[in-house]
Amino acid sequence: MRAYADRIVIRQDGEIGAEHPRSFGRGQVLQVLYDAWQYVAILARKPGALRNGAPFTGWKLPPALSPIRRRLAGSDDGDRQFVKVLAAVREDGQEAVEAGCAEALESGACNADVVLNIVVRRGSGFATARSPTASATTAGGGRSWSVTRY
Repeated sequence: MRAYADRIVIRQDGEIGAEHPRSFGRGQVLQVLYDAWQYVAILARKPGALRNGAPFTGWKLPPALSPIRRRLAGSDDGDRQFVKVLAAVREDGQEAVEAGCAEALESGACNADVVLNIVVRRGSGFATARSPTASATTAGGGRSWSVTRY
């Protein structure tokens, strides 16, 4: 851990694991600053924290994610579904997930599976590697399998 005048940096094995801005000021009430994206992994175990957790209170979501969150809030497992969408940001990037959310909203089918399906379909390498026209690809243990026989 390194403490600088304007930030605190936490490293593990030479890589930055977290970086937090410092807040100073005379006469200020103690102010806790959160970066909600650093807590998204925890939501997989406790999706209800999305509504009540301190890091997520007042969280300004990217423009395309806010309408999805509002639409999913009406379903019983809306928090869990939205957490899946948020987790995809880490894997596929914010731009790809925002595009998937926008397309899902346009189609009127709003749930995590639809958004993630769109993100995967738009992804560059994934769709072609699993395409039925691909002649062979490598499976888990280094084995090669062919889909042309199906």
